[in-house]
Amino acid sequence: MFFMDRPEAGRQLGARLQHLMGKDVVVLGLPRGGVPVALEVAEALGAPMDVCLVRKLGVPYQPELGMGALGEDGVRVINDVVMREARVTPGELAQVEEREREVLARRARRYRGDRPPARVEGRTVVVVDDGVATGSTARAACRIARARGAAHIVLAVPVAPRDWTARLSGEADELICLDTPRDFFAIGQFYADFSQVDDEEVVACLERAARRPHAAAAGAAGPRDREVEITAGPTRLRGRLTVPEDADGIVLFAHGSGSSRHSPRNRFVAEGLNRAGLGTLLFDLLTEDEERDRANVFDTGLLAGRLTGATGWVRAQPEAEGLAIGYFGASTGAAAALWAAAEPEASVAAVVSRGGRPDLAGPRLPAVTAATLLIVGGADLTVLDLNRQAQARLRCENRLAVVPGATHLFEEPGALEAVTDLARDWFTDHMAPAHV
Repeated sequence: MFFMDRPEAGRQLGARLQHLMGKDVVVLGLPRGGVPVALEVAEALGAPMDVCLVRKLGVPYQPELGMGALGEDGVRVINDVVMREARVTPGELAQVEEREREVLARRARRYRGDRPPARVEGRTVVVVDDGVATGSTARAACRIARARGAAHIVLAVPVAPRDWTARLSGEADELICLDTPRDFFAIGQFYADFSQVDDEEVVACLERAARRPHAAAAGAAGPRDREVEITAGPTRLRGRLTVPEDADGIVLFAHGSGSSRHSPRNRFVAEGLNRAGLGTLLFDLLTEDEERDRANVFDTGLLAGRLTGATGWVRAQPEAEGLAIGYFGASTGAAAALWAAAEPEASVAAVVSRGGRPDLAGPRLPAVTAATLLIVGGADLTVLDLNRQAQARLRCENRLAVVPGATHLFEEPGALEAVTDLARDWFTDHMAPAHV
């Protein structure tokens, strides 16, 4: 079995776990890679989600080789076989443990902030990772859940070696895996996209889970949400289309340089728009081969052409019939959004730029007819000045909104929430169903 990425694996795993619907379930994701998988499982089960903090204890001279793991509440798992074969001394083990305990404490503060750990006592706990290799971290996670009073533990992963049940027997009450291939060398070989998950994405997943009402089990109607392949001329691009019931419009996201459809910031904003009844399309503007040429990343005309092609594709989808179209551009993607909106046949209702470079759209700016909102951080002085210059060239309805104290990436507390609120209000004010 081959997975496109972790979210897709999570959706398949969630479908496999439907027998848990209606039970008192909490989902615990193993940071970092297991968290995007766990988020999809939690959404499928209508369950709350938290992280289960575990740190692998790597052999000092070969850190990718796990000799054990540490978890919260003092849980400690040591693989005596690896310790013996790697000839690790007790002193070396103690040094690795001290370092990893510091990381555990730091990550707990980073991931949860002021939120307490999820309550697991007396509940069914689903421990989720993106796969099992040696099983040390999964074993530690199950023991953490057991120590906290879990009534029933399910260890669920998309892929694992064939002998994984023998390795982990007795640690969980249920072991669920979608695939146990014969030729297993590494978890990443079963994913098309196994890019590293950073702390920012973990935090974004947890915040998304915290905001979501746990009502899926009650049968509440949700948005139509699917992975898609977009045809933009001869090029095929991957994306995710989400359209709530009775949506008033669909917003296409144009990400900045060095980013992709997986951008946690864009996903954060997209979820805010979805809650407001707007559809979203997050997609890659370039293929993997094209991204290797850095010139393509900054080719505004090329990126705008891809956005125009994606717009045509969206309008041909059944769920988009009669809906207005908007663009949300971040960084250099904002220039592509404005360039595309200036096309004579664009018929775009609204454009929002986050920390954008509208100046890169150059002479196209006076031709933009879509209502345009430029959002800039108050501490992002260079970009703020470029936005003011670009705004002076716009002839459409427009506004420059400054988020006080925010830097270019809007990483400050509350900054991205402010961006989301501004974008939501702008799009809902300017996107009425289109008649084409």
